[in-house]
Amino acid sequence: MPEARAPLDPRRLSPELARLFSTDTIRRESRALLDRAERGESDWFSVDRARLPEIAARVAEVTRAAYPSLLVPVHGRYRHFDVGGAPRLAGLRARLVGRAPAERARAMIDLVMVSVLLDAGAGAVWRYGDASTGASAGRSEGLAVASLRMFEAGLFSDDPGDPLRVDAARLARLRVADVARGLQVDDSNPMDGLDGRAALLASLGAALAAETTVFGASGRPGGLFDTAPSSTGEVDAQLLLSSLLCGLAEIWPGRLRLDGVSLGDVWEHPALPGSLVPFHKLSQWLAYSLFEPLEEGGLCVTGGAALTGLPEYRNGGLFVDGGALSLRDPSLYREAHLPGSPLVVEWRACTLSLLDDLHPLVCAALDRSPTDLPLASVLEGGTWATGRLLARERRSDGAPPISIVSDGTVF
Repeated sequence: MPEARAPLDPRRLSPELARLFSTDTIRRESRALLDRAERGESDWFSVDRARLPEIAARVAEVTRAAYPSLLVPVHGRYRHFDVGGAPRLAGLRARLVGRAPAERARAMIDLVMVSVLLDAGAGAVWRYGDASTGASAGRSEGLAVASLRMFEAGLFSDDPGDPLRVDAARLARLRVADVARGLQVDDSNPMDGLDGRAALLASLGAALAAETTVFGASGRPGGLFDTAPSSTGEVDAQLLLSSLLCGLAEIWPGRLRLDGVSLGDVWEHPALPGSLVPFHKLSQWLAYSLFEPLEEGGLCVTGGAALTGLPEYRNGGLFVDGGALSLRDPSLYREAHLPGSPLVVEWRACTLSLLDDLHPLVCAALDRSPTDLPLASVLEGGTWATGRLLARERRSDGAPPISIVSDGTVF
């Protein structure tokens, strides 16, 4: 167990922590690894930048099909709750009618946080059957529906009179069997990383209770609604991300530490000795996913363009299946790789930088400016869906082109 420390304040971080929590650092370190690969210095990857226009055209095609008006929302968790066209989110909102806007926002922040943190790779076999609609879904959408139904049933609440909340004390008491039951996991419906997910929720409970600077005294994720805004009612996206990284620092298992703080999604790479490569993928996706509930509560999120693309296996698969990235040793496609391996760190770094490079190409293909169609919307429109589509076209199970050993906390 780490030594007890004072709650982290995202506005008063040490210079090194502030650097590793900064999206400027994420972009700079990732670009260094992509540049190496383009110079032919990578042990793992070759880069074919000439394939980017073709990939951009495919992303634009998928985006226009999904959003004909090109009014593309941010790439957030909200979209996954209504998979299959079922208005599940509207059903939840109907149960919140009568509450003050701030309390509705807190409830939605509660839901989004547990849902995103549960959303690491579940594997190709697992599926969730939604009894209310009769439909089933796997992977990210299945996890979204499952987490919504668990939330509605009060699994995360410590208040019998109010099931629609997430409380630190209840999360701390959750067991693997509770999470397995909620996710419908059994011998016939296995899930990758189940134990890691359960441990993550328990760790979230401890963090909610301890990190009062970020979550306030309520012990709820929704406390962010009260601690994040400035005096003008604005929420800076980089500060939101820093708040999440501070508030959730201790939930990540067995990772690098600095100044007594767990760094989370931050990795070493032998090509960058003395440097660390941060990604903060789940935390950034959580930040994107919180834009809407914060704004529904009457706050204004600013500076969203500072956040980066998400280096996960769908966006990464987009570039591998699209031919922009390829492994130098084809035999490595047949192996499973650990998240901290140099190969996976480099794949993710190249993915993140190539998403920045793809963004203006997709905008040009759709006759939109990068301001009108920000990166968060291109991800939604977008790169994630196209990565999944290419995977299904190339592999019967829709698995990513490079296999990663999931512990339920990174992807």
